[in-house]
Amino acid sequence: MPIIQTEDLTYIYGPNTPFQRTALHSVSLSIEEGAFLGVIGHTGSGKSTFIQHLNGLLKPASGHVYVDGVDLASGKEAALNARFQVGLLFQYPEYQLFDETVSQDIAFGPRNMGLSEAEVEARVHDAAGFVGLEEALLSKSPFELSGGEKRRAAIAGVMAMRPRVLILDEPTAGLDPRGQEQILDNILTYKRETGATVIMVTHSMEEIARLADTIAVFKSGQIVMEGTPADIFAQGDALRDLGLAVPAVTRIAMRLAELGRPIGPCYTVKQAVSAVMALERGRPDA
Repeated sequence: MPIIQTEDLTYIYGPNTPFQRTALHSVSLSIEEGAFLGVIGHTGSGKSTFIQHLNGLLKPASGHVYVDGVDLASGKEAALNARFQVGLLFQYPEYQLFDETVSQDIAFGPRNMGLSEAEVEARVHDAAGFVGLEEALLSKSPFELSGGEKRRAAIAGVMAMRPRVLILDEPTAGLDPRGQEQILDNILTYKRETGATVIMVTHSMEEIARLADTIAVFKSGQIVMEGTPADIFAQGDALRDLGLAVPAVTRIAMRLAELGRPIGPCYTVKQAVSAVMALERGRPDA
């Protein structure tokens, strides 16, 4: 059974007003437990609206959202449980830090779950470990941290609730390359050690190609493509028509093929390195 499933999910902003706009049109998607789903699409395609339904922050105009088989519309308890099972991190979450210390900020979610102080403390330290926050930083004000440290503290606050599903909306936006890499490593560590399902919205084709098992492509409130990174990025022309692009390394591989040096389809740097090394050794394409 999927950990999250949507059936004919439709959402309308400003219903029955002159500003009415349908943001999602009958979106049906199944997400298996333990998967890493990448969600891509042009700005305004419905990505962020979609993920806000997955823990009950938004209620559908029609259709259904199921978390672990439970319809979120079945009652207040179902929606509340979903918010503990499905952790959602918005863009630039560091602007949502508010407490006196980093430790207290990370502890906010677990305390709302009604856990004992001993369990809250344990979760704070575990979550700080997942995101690489040093122990000395936990007693500081979150406003004393660097930009990357603030981002990690905000992510730790969600991880401390130990959600079975971790949803991240552009988690690396605005960070330098080193900071981006650190955040992605933190996410992968959490997934590896907890078995969590991860859903990540991003504009970075390189990130999605490297991390995701499956990709859902949104356009005008609908999923217009769904498949593995290889399935999706093989459709370069269709992606360009949607205002998207294939990873840079894929474009390089395509150009090499045009120049008579084909290395085969590549969607990550690792694949390209292996393919080029195989070519140089005179063996068939890797």
